[in-house]
Amino acid sequence: MTEAKEQPATEQLELGVVFAALADPLRRSMVEELLREPAGVRRKCSSFGLGVPRSTMTHHFKVLREAGLITQFDFGNRAEVILRRADLNRRFPGLLELVANNSQKAESAREGAGARG
Repeated sequence: MTEAKEQPATEQLELGVVFAALADPLRRSMVEELLREPAGVRRKCSSFGLGVPRSTMTHHFKVLREAGLITQFDFGNRAEVILRRADLNRRFPGLLELVANNSQKAESAREGAGARG
């Protein structure tokens, strides 16, 4: 049985809470990965492969869900997430674009540092 876990409604999303969730580099990298997926694509929680314990991943998904950045679906023995693109774009226009652009700049800087090193 698929069940979406509780999350705030679009009009309840608070910018400070969203920023706090995105302040953590691991959570921000999870959102960045979701941004690289086509809209509407669900990712298995286990597919992120961030090298942290499962309990830590569970905590980070909970923070992202409670901030309103993701919807999480529970299948009993596994979970999947989807980025709330439409809701976030409606509530905070330009926020996801800013996160995506920051990700691209950081990636370019890492590639440039690797070429010099």
